[in-house]
Amino acid sequence: MDAVRLMKELKVNCEQEADFLPKETGLNLIVSAQQSSSQISARCRDTKVEDLWSLTSFFGYSARTFVLAVSLLDRFLAMMRVQPKHLSCISLSCLHMAARVTEEECDLTPVDELIRIGQCRFTVSDLCRMEKIIGEKLSFKSKAVTALTFLQLYHQITLTHATCRMEALSLEKLEAQLKACLCRISFSKAKPSILALALLRQEMETIGSEDMLEIAFHIQRHLKVPDAELQRWSERVARRLSDYASPKCSKPNHRKLQWIVSRRTAQSLHSHRSVPELSTIPEDGWDQSESEDSSEDLLSSGDEALSSSLGSDAEGAFFPLHLGR
Repeated sequence: MDAVRLMKELKVNCEQEADFLPKETGLNLIVSAQQSSSQISARCRDTKVEDLWSLTSFFGYSARTFVLAVSLLDRFLAMMRVQPKHLSCISLSCLHMAARVTEEECDLTPVDELIRIGQCRFTVSDLCRMEKIIGEKLSFKSKAVTALTFLQLYHQITLTHATCRMEALSLEKLEAQLKACLCRISFSKAKPSILALALLRQEMETIGSEDMLEIAFHIQRHLKVPDAELQRWSERVARRLSDYASPKCSKPNHRKLQWIVSRRTAQSLHSHRSVPELSTIPEDGWDQSESEDSSEDLLSSGDEALSSSLGSDAEGAFFPLHLGR
């Protein structure tokens, strides 16, 4: 009965996943943009996603919160024209919206503390106003189908059918590898079901379990995923995890995230800063060739990156130097 229920749930999510994909034209504009003060570039977006990983680790939020926040961020950036100075407010708003959906109310970080720890330069009212804009533009309520949705389903299906010991296939490890992939905008172009399957198969090949690989093969056939497409994303996943495992890639130690700040910064974090209210948000449109939706001249912020420490789940144990083929 569990197997039947899981396959039905898998089918429902596959039918809905297209509704939660970022606009490909918008993603292409970000990828092709040069680093400047007027456009969001791929590097700018990736750095902000790494900041979100740091903050979710710092506040003890779940992988669901991080993945949903990135989904909201990518869908909004692919829909709207945004200046880099507004990106911090947008990303933090996405994180807070995601946390309200996925975390227990008692575990939510107060908005003013979220802004202070994120070292952002806007007010609580600014963030609330931005959340309203994002929610309206994305028609966001509470549900979103993401790669993590499929990764968790695939893991449960494998657990149900595998005859070998399942301890080797760690969901926590798969989630950490998914986070590493989502820190690169190129993976936002993948269908969530295929990205999750590529991650699953990569780990199964590393483990060397023929039994598990057979299950992955049946999932692929059930979803009617072409071999060439799965192979293409599997190769990209392998390259990303290999790059991330490289000593040249800066990663934190496998310890609780610690913040070391100067006296001046500490005083700033504990003080209430007075920020003037911003003017009414004007709107103008994309060119027809760029996007179908209107754009917002949003809020202003200028913040330093937090991505020098990504949290304990970014430790190299989840990203072995010697990956499977």
